[in-house]
Amino acid sequence: MNLQQLTYVIAIDRFRHFARAAEQCGVTQPTLSTMVNRFEEEVGVKVFDRSRSPVIPTETGKLIIAQARRILDEIEHLKHLAGEMSDQVEGELRLGIIPTVAPFLLPLFLSDLLTEHKKLKISISELTTSEIIAQLKTNSIDAGILATPLDQESIREIPLYNEPFVVYQGKNLAYNAEKYITVKEINLDNLWLLEEGHCLRSQIATLCELKKQKPMRSNLVYEAGSIDSLKRLVDFNNGVTILPLLAIREFSKEEMASVQYFKEPEPVRQISIVTYRHQLKERIVDVLQAMIREKVEPILGNSKAVEILGI
Repeated sequence: MNLQQLTYVIAIDRFRHFARAAEQCGVTQPTLSTMVNRFEEEVGVKVFDRSRSPVIPTETGKLIIAQARRILDEIEHLKHLAGEMSDQVEGELRLGIIPTVAPFLLPLFLSDLLTEHKKLKISISELTTSEIIAQLKTNSIDAGILATPLDQESIREIPLYNEPFVVYQGKNLAYNAEKYITVKEINLDNLWLLEEGHCLRSQIATLCELKKQKPMRSNLVYEAGSIDSLKRLVDFNNGVTILPLLAIREFSKEEMASVQYFKEPEPVRQISIVTYRHQLKERIVDVLQAMIREKVEPILGNSKAVEILGI
């Protein structure tokens, strides 16, 4: 029995498919299958039910997989304890980040972070909030960046900053000459939001109390999956939408003419780094959060009613 076999077992449990698990592990499927067969022979039980598609763990296999995860976590912990003795920040951080944050936040810090810490490797995946939570719990990622609070006891939240929302509207709307507006002035008949189930849609509906107003109506149904698509939809249909402040950072002068700010108190969303239970890569996470705050503070610090947390 060896650590490589445990890695293969966990990969199969994650992908529920031998070929995909082998690809993820960088080996051929016959190699992975042989190693897992040997492991099952050594422990004396079948870990996976291969008669099912997708493959699933046996009841005993579930217990063995859980123990395998604990063993590999402890091995990882040992590596990081040794790394803590070094002056350099090194290793890999597997990071999940929600799509409404990724394209606007990553360019602010990523290049400088990797330049300053040349032995640090960051693997980034754009994931939904639910995917980040699930992958944290299975140790598929080390940390996530998303909107909080999540209200989950198993998840540790490290607030980074509060980001205000702004209004972006088509040029022909009646109230577009006003610089500051209230939530009640938004015409829900012209309002476009991201597709159902998108966390930003829920945040906007809650923070702006749109749920208390009349239902949104439209004779066109289009589920935009990204902020860029949403903006284009508003441009072409003389609609209105609500965007996070960092999303307008690189707007042209013409585009900024279509932006309105909320009157105080302006609605904001809290962006945090989240980890699962006892984080083994605390030093890397500390460096990451410090870099993000350093880059974001000068931008959001100029916005009214914005507090950079922890500074």
